[in-house]
Amino acid sequence: MDTEKKVCLITGIGGSIAVHFLAHIFHHTNWDIIGIDSFRHKGWTDRVRAMLKEHPEWWERLTIVTHDLVAPVSPIMRDKIGHIDYIINMASLSDVEASIQNPIPFIKNNVDLVLTMLEYAKEVKPEVFIQISTDEVYGASSSKYGDLRKEWDAIIPSNPYAASKAAQEAIAISYWRTYGVPVIITNTMNNFGEYQQSSKYPVMIQKAIANDEEITIHGKEGQIGSRSYIHSRNFADAVLFLIKNCPPHMHVPLTADRPDRYNIAGDKQLDNLELAQIIARLMDKELKYKLIDSHSTRPGHDPHYGLDSTKLYSLGWKSPLTFEESLKNTIEFQMEHKEWINTKP
Repeated sequence: MDTEKKVCLITGIGGSIAVHFLAHIFHHTNWDIIGIDSFRHKGWTDRVRAMLKEHPEWWERLTIVTHDLVAPVSPIMRDKIGHIDYIINMASLSDVEASIQNPIPFIKNNVDLVLTMLEYAKEVKPEVFIQISTDEVYGASSSKYGDLRKEWDAIIPSNPYAASKAAQEAIAISYWRTYGVPVIITNTMNNFGEYQQSSKYPVMIQKAIANDEEITIHGKEGQIGSRSYIHSRNFADAVLFLIKNCPPHMHVPLTADRPDRYNIAGDKQLDNLELAQIIARLMDKELKYKLIDSHSTRPGHDPHYGLDSTKLYSLGWKSPLTFEESLKNTIEFQMEHKEWINTKP
């Protein structure tokens, strides 16, 4: 365990990914955490309570700040929060379908909140500012196992959600160059884990299988969309590894350098049918499904995403749990706590 006392601020603390960061940091460090969230979504305050139920002593190390980050952090709030060593900027709207249906407020929300946090970081001067981003900024891969995207490959977002995350990255890079904010960008793929709501694909599959319902899988036979799935605790472990071992390099004036960026992918690339089959097998249930043409029914949705995480692994990071171990644990937890399967975003 890291014995040096630090303070880490995490935005979007009530989200299904951030609560795993909270637990992982508490398990492996003695840091305090400041968690910021608007808590506009049902069930999100319950996530934090549920995660800390088994460890009530952690409440002494956690401060929750309820604030909508589309509004600036006031000087009074900044002084109340106090000293910050690390910022993990995770807050974002992330529903691709919602971004397609109503893009303007969606994009404005994600742009405004990253501006708020970068302005805040400019004032409080943390050691590290982790900007959490997505594989979707790179656009589609050509196939299930083809052209895995490396750090600093071309940014070609296909939908408003991906564009809003690309905008966040661009703004973060500008603050790194202009104001010296110590930015590190991480791009990750589909996260899953305990306390995830049923709008997310693995839980949606699990819920349908448990209820003996048919699952809709987008794609044609032999052309089914694929992803790399990573448990949120593994993702948290990778980010903690970067904070501890990879200090951000800063901009050198009059050069065309760029901040550090790391891809964080799961250990297994699966198409959506393979994922459903594994979940059904782990649940010991029959899988019922139908295929529909994703291209005609889901404009803006890319069939394949793929990240190359060689850079991160070459630095010595290893995933604590395999994909199947973490998926099995998640399924068992969700079946024992069915309230999370039924929680809507």
